[in-house]
Amino acid sequence: MTLSPTTLGPLFAAIAVTLFSLNDVIMKFLSGGYALHEIVLIRSLVGMAIVLVLMLPFQGGFAALKTRRLGAQMARAGMVFFANMTFFLGLAALPLADAVALFFVSPFIITIFSVVFLGETVGPRRWVAVGIGMLGVLIILRPGTSNFQAASLLPIVAAFGYGGLHIMTRYLRDTESAVSMVFYIQLMFIAATVILGLIMGDGKYSGGGNPSLDFLFRAWVVPVSKDLPFLMMLGVFASVGG
Repeated sequence: MTLSPTTLGPLFAAIAVTLFSLNDVIMKFLSGGYALHEIVLIRSLVGMAIVLVLMLPFQGGFAALKTRRLGAQMARAGMVFFANMTFFLGLAALPLADAVALFFVSPFIITIFSVVFLGETVGPRRWVAVGIGMLGVLIILRPGTSNFQAASLLPIVAAFGYGGLHIMTRYLRDTESAVSMVFYIQLMFIAATVILGLIMGDGKYSGGGNPSLDFLFRAWVVPVSKDLPFLMMLGVFASVGG
């Protein structure tokens, strides 16, 4: 039985959402014992291995990585890196449900970006839908009250990076292969986290007591054996879901 594109699209989207949700749960679990850039580096090395060993041979080999838009590819990868890092920093300080709910501001941002950068027309029903979503985000955020947390802004900032990612994907999808877009994301993550590790991986900036900052500035450690399966799963979920 062959599934139609209209069936495959929602199916793949549902699989991606599931994998990224599992990714968030594991990241939250690991955030108390490791530095964020260490986790992301391990995740990206696993993801890169999956791309090169399991994906690339079925996509035409290294020829599939050729790009005529290297700058756009790296800009898109940078947006993914920015979105991931800010969201995960928020995740360290917030309940998982709150962080995910705040990130749901992204449909509003994507809608705005689609109008501004792609010239798309958005109907009133969609505007009403995203407006209701924004209202829900404000209820969770509670600005101006004693319950407000600065860390609550991090998932919202991450949503802007995700909005940029969405626009860049639309821009690149007609000329660039899916495997090349995953490859350049992993490449960006590896390069950026190695640099961060060299700058702050010794933990010299840690110890402030803020969960988000501790997650960012914590010293690198050798992963314990019980955490290795979770670190491996992060790489699998990120590469397959992406």
